[in-house]
Amino acid sequence: MLIYDSPVSGNCYKVRLICAHLGIPLERVTMDVVDRSDRPEVLGALNPGLRVPTVVLDDGRPLGESCAIIWYLADGTAYLPEDLYLRAQVLQWLFFEQYSHEPYIAVARFWLAYSGDPDRFADQLLERQAGGYRALDAMESHLASRSFLVDERYTIADIALYAYTHVAGEGGFDLGGYPSTGAWLERVANQPGHIPITA
Repeated sequence: MLIYDSPVSGNCYKVRLICAHLGIPLERVTMDVVDRSDRPEVLGALNPGLRVPTVVLDDGRPLGESCAIIWYLADGTAYLPEDLYLRAQVLQWLFFEQYSHEPYIAVARFWLAYSGDPDRFADQLLERQAGGYRALDAMESHLASRSFLVDERYTIADIALYAYTHVAGEGGFDLGGYPSTGAWLERVANQPGHIPITA
């Protein structure tokens, strides 16, 4: 499977991580997350959003958006429940990640660690971090009585939220006050076949 990828992107990491668990080999094409001028030429025929990750399946069909990709790959495996209600709970967390978590934690991380000009965003950073802490509060409350996000087992819900939570420190977030989330991060990192974001 071909992936248009960024090594620092948590969204791309989600796809690499589920593929590592499933033993799916990847051919990686690295895209720049700052200079996006070549995206219409490279991704225009594959993904109207021009975002990474975008994958091209073995049969030639393209698919974009990280959560759509990991859902597609996990279907029929242990990483996505068969029960309809449990699948809906997984979707609940995937939507939470994209709406309430990633826009704050991932954006703050990008501004501070990868934009090349963090001072440019200084007046917006506290607002983003506040939103990120609200997402972390929700996760901490949920994980206080659970080992994983859904059905007491490791699913793509955990993969999706792990991607940016485990590097939240790069966005200026202090996870010291989130012990249940910290324990969950360790459980995810100890799953068989786990790879780091740098792999």
